[in-house]
Amino acid sequence: MRRKLRLVKDRDSQPAPRAALVYGMRLIDAQQIASIEDAQVKLADGTTSRVTMHIIEGSHLQIRRQLIQSIDAFFELFEEE
Repeated sequence: MRRKLRLVKDRDSQPAPRAALVYGMRLIDAQQIASIEDAQVKLADGTTSRVTMHIIEGSHLQIRRQLIQSIDAFFELFEEE
């Protein structure tokens, strides 16, 4: 007779807090960019927080590869905490 698998939860574990990844993308000719400023996010308690803007230059393929590496590195920082 087949046994059914069942999900076993650790009763002492806390659920992971929900997060929101804030980002924006736009592809612009590299020679057209004069400056890049931080973006602001208004939080529910009325305070503000900064979102640092980044730039990656290259071909579409180079940008895509670097973006994927940057996203992986970003999340590795949180795994270490």
